[in-house]
Parts: sequence; structure tokens; C-alpha cells
Amino acid sequence: MKGPLFYSKILLFGEYGIIKDSKGLSIPYNFYNGALKVDDELSDLAKKSNESLQRFANYLNELQSKQPELVTFDLEKLNEDIARGMYFDSSIPQGYGVGSSGALVAAIYDQYAHEKITVLENLTREKLLKLKKIFGAMESFFHGNSSGLDPLNSYLSIPILINSKDHIEPTGIPSQVENGKGAVFLLDSGIVGETAPMVNIFMESMKNEAFRKMVKEKFVKHTDACIDDFLKGDIKSLFKNVKHLSHVVLDNFKPMIPAKFHKLWKQGIDTNAYYLKLCGSGGGGYILGFTEDIKKTRELLKDYPLEVVYNF
Repeated sequence: MKGPLFYSKILLFGEYGIIKDSKGLSIPYNFYNGALKVDDELSDLAKKSNESLQRFANYLNELQSKQPELVTFDLEKLNEDIARGMYFDSSIPQGYGVGSSGALVAAIYDQYAHEKITVLENLTREKLLKLKKIFGAMESFFHGNSSGLDPLNSYLSIPILINSKDHIEPTGIPSQVENGKGAVFLLDSGIVGETAPMVNIFMESMKNEAFRKMVKEKFVKHTDACIDDFLKGDIKSLFKNVKHLSHVVLDNFKPMIPAKFHKLWKQGIDTNAYYLKLCGSGGGGYILGFTEDIKKTRELLKDYPLEVVYNF
């Protein structure tokens, strides 16, 4: 058995802000993917995944007994397949902010959910919100708290625009410029990040009035502006707003930025050569970067693994 492929995602804009109702823009990233597989002989890694799937199946059992109106699964079949040696065969790095658990959640829903909402039907706002709610409840097993956006992106494999908690829609993004000079890129921090502790730091900080004010008046404001600029293809305004956003993050989200990148982050802002922002919850994994001159940026960041994900 080998199930269909589910891809990683990149939340271009909206990390943390979407918890507080800012806009968000999430795009599929086809460089990494994962699929459910059954093998007789399991490697150590596959064995670990198989054991994790068993814990997840137990969690889904609890979830459907608590919220049967939300979602139910063919748990008998799921447990049978796990007993046969099913695991999630994935190239998506874990703890890197590109949706490894999201792809797994999408794969399990696709294979085992009763009365599933399919990608082929007319996806009304109600259906999208229901899917997001189901995925949020499922993915909470991995993160303690989930918006459901990563699995939604992986499941649908299309860019998704979050206008607010209750208003999400599929969206088109401007076509890439083949070999364009400008780029969005991923920088590998070389450290695995964990979502839950970072989200906890953010939620604690939100108890502080000054921090809440900064999130609303600066962080959310620049995030929303970046999304509008990106979707309109207004590159000049986009880079102005990404610079503001990068500055706000460096000043106020230091715990989420690995210490060895503080200097590099500031260097980008000071020289205008590139601007860095969080990719997912931060704390490690990938850092997202924007540059108007990828060649120059590659030279400046030559000591770090860098992947281009979009060209302007």
C-alpha cells in the first residue's frame, strides 16, 4: 500500500498574527512531501513513525468520542493498517516550520475520515472552515494547539488566504518570474524548532499590554500590508513593508529567533540586502528571507544552506 502524496507548506505571512486575527498567506511547497505506506520490514525511522501513528490513532478515538458531530474515522481499518506496519514516509523535515505534521494529518483524514470533504467538490467558505476546524482538532495532538491551516494547505495543495479566523479562501498568487533577480528563500538554521514552547512564549507575552499593542499596531499592520502587496504584485511596496516587519520581529520576538541569527537578521535590515522573518513559529528550523538580488544575498549568506522558493 502507498497512499497519495501530501506536500509541505510555507506560511509566507501571518505566523503568530493569525492567532490574533491578522491576515495570513499560506502556499504549498512541493519540494517536500509525504505519503502513508505499509511495509513488512520497517527501518528504525519507520518503526518510530508507526509507533507515533498508534498514539495518534488513540487520540483520534478520543476526539471522535468527544466530538462525533465534528468528524469520525474508520478506526478499525486505521488500527489494522498500523498493525500491518503502516508509517508516514516523508521527506518533510520535522520542526522546520514547513508543515510535517500538517501533511500527516491531511493523509490520515484523506484515507480514513467518514464523509470526508473532497478537493473535487465546490469548496464553499463553510466547507473550508469545517475542514480547518477538523484539521485543527486533529493536529492539536502534535502541537497542543493548532489553527488547522497547515493540514488544510497540504490537503488542498493550493494557496490559501486567511482574511480572519472565520474568513478563508483559496487564492491565486502572481506567477513567478523565471530566473527573476528577486526571491523568497529559506535559510536553514540547522536547529530543530518546537512549536508548542514558542507559542507558549507568545501567549504569555500577550498578557502584557504593551506587547498586545505592538502586535496590533505594528506586527499585524505590516503583515496585512505585506500580503496585500504580494497578491497585487507590488514589489516595491512589498519590500518596504517586509523591512518594517523584519524590524518589528527582531525587536519584539527575540526568543523565536535563534541567537546566532540576531546579527545576520540586523545585517539584512542595515544593508537592505535582504530581510528575514519567521517561518512558522521560529525557535529553529527554517527562517524565511526576501531579497531583491538573490545573487548578492547568496554571497552574503554563503555559510548557510539556502533554498529559493519563489522568484520575482
